[in-house]
Amino acid sequence: MEQTESAPNPTAPVLKGIAAGPGGAVAPVARMAAPPSLPEREPEVTDTVEEQSAAREALFSVAADLEGRAAELDGEAAAVLNAQALMARDPELRRQVEEDVQNGSAAAWAVRDACGRYQDLLLAAGGYLAERAADLGDIRDRAVAVLLGLPMPGLPDPGHPHVLVAEDLAPADTVRLDTSQVLAIVTRLGGPTSHTVILARSLGLPAVVGCAGADTLTDGTTVAVDGDAGTVEVDPAPGTAERVRRRAEHRRAVLSAASGPGRTSDGVAVSLLLNAGEGDPDEAAAHDSEGIGLLRTEFLFLDRAEPPTIAEQTEVYTRLFRAFTGRTVTVRTLDAGSDKPLAFAETGPEDNPALGVRGFRTARVHPTLLSDQLTAIAAAAREPDHQARVRVMAPMVSTPAEAEEFAALARTAGLGTTAEIGVMVEVPAAALLADRLLNHVDFVSIGTNDLAQYTMAADRTLGALPDLLDPWQPALLSLIDKVGDAGRRADRSVGVCGEAAADPLLALVLVGLGVTSLSTAPPALSAVRFALAHHSKAECRGLAELALAADSPERSREIVRRAAHPEVTDL
Repeated sequence: MEQTESAPNPTAPVLKGIAAGPGGAVAPVARMAAPPSLPEREPEVTDTVEEQSAAREALFSVAADLEGRAAELDGEAAAVLNAQALMARDPELRRQVEEDVQNGSAAAWAVRDACGRYQDLLLAAGGYLAERAADLGDIRDRAVAVLLGLPMPGLPDPGHPHVLVAEDLAPADTVRLDTSQVLAIVTRLGGPTSHTVILARSLGLPAVVGCAGADTLTDGTTVAVDGDAGTVEVDPAPGTAERVRRRAEHRRAVLSAASGPGRTSDGVAVSLLLNAGEGDPDEAAAHDSEGIGLLRTEFLFLDRAEPPTIAEQTEVYTRLFRAFTGRTVTVRTLDAGSDKPLAFAETGPEDNPALGVRGFRTARVHPTLLSDQLTAIAAAAREPDHQARVRVMAPMVSTPAEAEEFAALARTAGLGTTAEIGVMVEVPAAALLADRLLNHVDFVSIGTNDLAQYTMAADRTLGALPDLLDPWQPALLSLIDKVGDAGRRADRSVGVCGEAAADPLLALVLVGLGVTSLSTAPPALSAVRFALAHHSKAECRGLAELALAADSPERSREIVRRAAHPEVTDL
């Protein structure tokens, strides 16, 4: 009897992980090579100065390589690699390596041990800092390879399209993926907001991270990856494999035809915007979007001993506004602290940086950083040779008083008439009092990654708790509903610029909750645009009510999937 396309293979194991990149693929596995191993016997150090110099040069070589790759990229990819290069140049890491050499360790061993201690500190700190431990492990492996004269850790090249499987995937490798050969990504480690997830979305690749059992997958084994469900089926039945392939082809064909402004089927506008950072503004402007919903400005501040001048900042913002003439540009002010410490903006030791002096709170300690940035944005907004709709918002605002304070600072800097002023809603306190925040600002933008973390009291980098960090959590959706309702009553726009905006089904729910703009990585825009075009505003509200009434994220997602139009759920 011929097998139907949906017939399961009862003997095929299905591995479960975190849905990280939408879409599906079927292909044989190709595993990442193991990192370089140190010889069993450590050589005796005869020249401490020479050994320290070798270790230092190895770290600088890794940093230079990362910076060189970043220079060829833009957006998220460039920002991630430049941040990793900063870690390789960290003077404290270098000091620890040199101290180990001074105590008798050979250069490669000193790099391994110093990076290991640094990783332990990051993991113990939790929050965003823990997320950087994998990046530091990649720096360690690359520096050790340089010191031992071994091949640089890198990607497999089996000579055919494949599913890339790894323990974890470093940013330097992720940005080099050839999407004509790598059809999907599966990693054993990684959390829902890890760099692997962010970059996989930016490349448009199906991905499953934090996948228990990924280490059992061997080269050449055929797997079916479902980046929407977060599953990896091993040796899938022929019908399953064919169904996944046809679905992927259908998705590519449908989404390639979706273009233009975001609209529901009854014509209600929903702005579809980009998350952006370092990179060429003209390249960012070439994407089919209505502008930028989140401009991360940290790239201007990170790789410096002193803060950028007002003139330097003004030049960058002016160029960006020119590139997006006729469209929206939403500038998030400096989100320093936590995983983005600045050499010139110390905030003191913190046991839990994610709950400490970060975002707008940094202005309490270093007020001129914010006032100078607002002055630069205002100067760029006044330039006559652009017609961009400029908006500025502060991150990590928790109270109406903070919203009022930021709005006053922005107006004092000259932004009252040249830009709209808003704040981000990333903590439950801000969501609960959104109506009062909106008494002081023109708009709010919801950062769902942080709002999920703080709502569920779950470290957003911890892969062991993916269900709590799921953006379909009804508690999180209830807070978003409260913000959306406040926006409707105040006639103010409400945006979402977290990873939740990239999920087409969840985007429908968000619009039903009152969200008026969605900002995400470029590859996600077409699917969201397509989903909106097949649902009316009233239908979006109906889906939102179904999601709110569910008692779990899995149930919420499943109910909405069943109720949504088949044209969308079949993607």
